[in-house]
Amino acid sequence: MPDRREFLRRAVMAGGSLALLDACRALGDGRTPAERAAADARDAAAPLGPMEDRLAIYNWSDYIPPETIPAFEQAFNVRVTYDVYESNEEMLAKLITGASGYDLVFPTGYAVSVLVETGLAAPLHRQYLPNWGNLSPLFLDPPFDRGNVHSVPWQWGVTGLAYRADKVPLPDSWAVLFDPRYRGKMTQMDDGRDVIGAWLRYRGHSLNSRDPSQLEGAKADAIAAKRNLKAYLSAPVKAQLISGDVWIAQLWNGDATQAKVEQPAIEYVVPREGCTIWEDSIVMPRSARHPRAAHAFMNYILRPDVGAAISDFTGYGTPNQAAMSGIAHPVPYPTPAELARLELQVDLGRDTAFWDQIWTEIKAA
Repeated sequence: MPDRREFLRRAVMAGGSLALLDACRALGDGRTPAERAAADARDAAAPLGPMEDRLAIYNWSDYIPPETIPAFEQAFNVRVTYDVYESNEEMLAKLITGASGYDLVFPTGYAVSVLVETGLAAPLHRQYLPNWGNLSPLFLDPPFDRGNVHSVPWQWGVTGLAYRADKVPLPDSWAVLFDPRYRGKMTQMDDGRDVIGAWLRYRGHSLNSRDPSQLEGAKADAIAAKRNLKAYLSAPVKAQLISGDVWIAQLWNGDATQAKVEQPAIEYVVPREGCTIWEDSIVMPRSARHPRAAHAFMNYILRPDVGAAISDFTGYGTPNQAAMSGIAHPVPYPTPAELARLELQVDLGRDTAFWDQIWTEIKAA
């Protein structure tokens, strides 16, 4: 569909990751939800054919143990190409503007919604996933993919504060980012959803708020805190936490766990106002050239031993309940009291344009 891809390419070139999502959502795939569901059901029931000898994976960086891919290749006689990205928007931009060749991607919840709405996510063929029963019901039937028609749960975690316990006392509130004593020693994520969401939670609002006054207040708080920040930085901040160049960082809990291996003084806290809980999933793009090998890989990571090894390496929680007993330091599933302080990011719909405007103004301030 060259016209559709050209429209989306221009959205990317115009700048603004959230604007890209809004453009994708507005365009859709031309089908009603009922038509899409009926087509997915037909596709999911069809056989996939013989196992291919290739598989192309596009995943977040530092998100799989070094031995997992070679072990899969040996077990299934499949050669894997493995590329990495640093944000959902980077991955979406590549897929939506026409890049083909990837068989599996690993989007966060709201990005799964975009892939489904644009018709880019293929339905799962459950008959090829006999290990599905190993998954905890807590992570099934998510709001971004009801019935898990298109997604396999991969890892889950939270986006709170990593800190150097040898440098600062427990920073149990987002308010610490206002503290001038730590100027130049703090960072926030290079992600508008996470930054704006944190300041919304600070004021007691939903991190998915669409209220203009609440969002303007979050912008004001973000700009005030920005005076004390060293940078907006995501995964690469791990090295600076380890070296001591950064003392406090908004970060994913698994990245903090990885950094703690090299620097035991790194600790992690969920601010008392709450923060994001997220679930990353595995999705097969409709353009996948090796669907049988893709399903073999998804079923492989659902094995208890493989799932345990993945979470041991990443430091994140596993949705694979059968794997929990094999993890050296498992992340316990959240209690009802903890869930009350945690919130999933959801697709913002047409309000993404306003969010994108606010993030642009924060970055420019």
